[in-house]
Amino acid sequence: MAKNILIIYSSTDGHTINICEHIFKNLENAHCPRLINLKNITQSDLETAEKLLIGASIRYGDHSKELYNFIKSHKNIIEGKENAFFSVNAVARKPEKNKPETNPYIKKFLKRTGWMPNEIGVFAGKIDYPKYNFLDKHMIRLIMWITKGPTDLEKTYEFTNWNDVDEFSKKIS
Repeated sequence: MAKNILIIYSSTDGHTINICEHIFKNLENAHCPRLINLKNITQSDLETAEKLLIGASIRYGDHSKELYNFIKSHKNIIEGKENAFFSVNAVARKPEKNKPETNPYIKKFLKRTGWMPNEIGVFAGKIDYPKYNFLDKHMIRLIMWITKGPTDLEKTYEFTNWNDVDEFSKKIS
């Protein structure tokens, strides 16, 4: 039976939106998904959804304050429905950190929110140096250098394993 699935995103540079749109396309034949920015969510959106999927990006080691405030304010509604969460971060490019149980940002998020989603995913993100402002470009480059990641400021690096996104979509479905 088709479910009304609300896909909520919190994205810094747009890659989390791309992943959410990919999941949306995977679900739209069998379900009735809706895609909405966390900043635009209403109480009615939450109440009418049968299933909630929240996707969020990491910037400088943390999810957005808005995401944490949203979870805190709506935790009872979220937990009262089928729900899922995924995080998008560059650390997940490393095989030893690309699973929910091994990803430090997932662990930190779950501990901080006290929420245990029904399904949890983590996807490697994207480093888009040409798109960043001066400060972000050089801070992210420093972080990448420290963590042995790519540092060429002229290039964009996408680490997302789209097969993992497809598998997660099947779990949600």
